[in-house]
Amino acid sequence: MQPIQLFEMASRQAEWLSVRQEVVAGNIANANTPKYKSKDVTPFEAVLDRTYVPLARTHPAHFAGNGLSDEVEIKESELNEEIGVQESGNTVSLAQELSKTGEIKRQYELSTGLVKSFHSMMLMTVKR
Repeated sequence: MQPIQLFEMASRQAEWLSVRQEVVAGNIANANTPKYKSKDVTPFEAVLDRTYVPLARTHPAHFAGNGLSDEVEIKESELNEEIGVQESGNTVSLAQELSKTGEIKRQYELSTGLVKSFHSMMLMTVKR
């Protein structure tokens, strides 16, 4: 029997969401700090591409992962053209950061819901 990779991927996504939430919270905390540059993390897809999670491939172009790195890169966010650079040199847009927190919450809830459903399905098959 092959191991189930869904739980490992969900765990990695939860770690990534935790790091992203920490970075976004730091941006919000430094919204009034002069010359503070807004930060964000690399998308989960990029992290997954660099992380070795053996997945079944039905086509050579599917899930073409190539690395073993498990680190999430924190980089400066793209400049929000709506607010630009503020007079203090700060680039944090509170509206954008709050939007990111909602996105993180939705992704976490979706991931935990999928894992919970999959876990329930596995338990139902074992009971029979």
